Amino acid sequence: MAASDPANFFQRTRGAKKVMVLDLGFLGDTVHLLPALWMVRQAYPQAELHVAVAANIMSFMDCVPWMNRVWGYMRYPRHATLRENFQMVARLRREKFDVLINLNGSDRSSWLSFLSGARERLGRVPDDGGPWFWRRMFTAYVECPPAAEPVYFLKCRSLAKAGFPFTQPEFHVEIPAENLRAAEISEADAGTYFHVSPFTTADYKELPPAQFVEFLAALEKNFPEKKLVLSCAPTERERKKMAELLALLPKKPWRVFAGNLNLTQIAAVIRHSALHFCGDTGTLHLAVMTQTPVVAWFWPNPGWREWVPAGDKYRVIVGANEPGAAHLGKISTDDLITAAQSVLKSVRT
Repeated sequence: MAASDPANFFQRTRGAKKVMVLDLGFLGDTVHLLPALWMVRQAYPQAELHVAVAANIMSFMDCVPWMNRVWGYMRYPRHATLRENFQMVARLRREKFDVLINLNGSDRSSWLSFLSGARERLGRVPDDGGPWFWRRMFTAYVECPPAAEPVYFLKCRSLAKAGFPFTQPEFHVEIPAENLRAAEISEADAGTYFHVSPFTTADYKELPPAQFVEFLAALEKNFPEKKLVLSCAPTERERKKMAELLALLPKKPWRVFAGNLNLTQIAAVIRHSALHFCGDTGTLHLAVMTQTPVVAWFWPNPGWREWVPAGDKYRVIVGANEPGAAHLGKISTDDLITAAQSVLKSVRT
């Protein structure tokens, strides 16, 4: 069956009673989905709205109370089995969705979309065009190639091409106060500390350990009025690296969270910090979501501009992966401190 005109998709489906947004992304993907998800919520105010994300980040969706139901799909620490995929298809078909929207375009999410049984299925053409049969998996599709702008703009523009009323991307999230209290931090502490995420998913995206110790000392020297809060993911790798880092520090930071907070609680800690420091990792996106100022160090990924926001409160320093080096290079501690001073100055003015 030939796909219909995408510009008429929303007009044709505006009476939908049950809608699924199937993304299956990790934390960064899901944070960048939120403005588009809000557009869908506003477009179908009467509909029961579902979203499917990676199972390991479902707790993060507690920030989004205007969703009717959140589905988890196994992606980490292992991929979904063939049986689990069949079970997912069966669950989707039982729900009898009027509309399914997939702005991800990955092979797995596209197959699940096609087999879902949804009467209308909107997709965004994958960046590589997808396999020859990809377009037949959707009843309508849009072409919206990446540009030098954050991914959340891309997703909103994709919906606009399908006739959805466009709004400037907004992160409509709610983080109850108890999430901050779970970290033994009060609202009175807001702005008195820096939050630091030392680690990413791989060493080559991280600053060398010795430089990181130097960097923390420089923060304390240049910003003596600020306390330091460090956190890491609840993985064996990052917890081990956190213990090794703490052993190198002359004194323990004000707060250390070695994977013992959930994503909503970490978002609350970041939201109340004066400045967030990190590499190319998920907490960067939580900072963007909560509009927290950021200084980040990135590896030379050609698509890095798509994952960071534009604006005076954000600074990203791109380093280099030199031959034989285990960690990120060519980022000086002085440059990081200068970036922090610049961001804080722009926030105050």
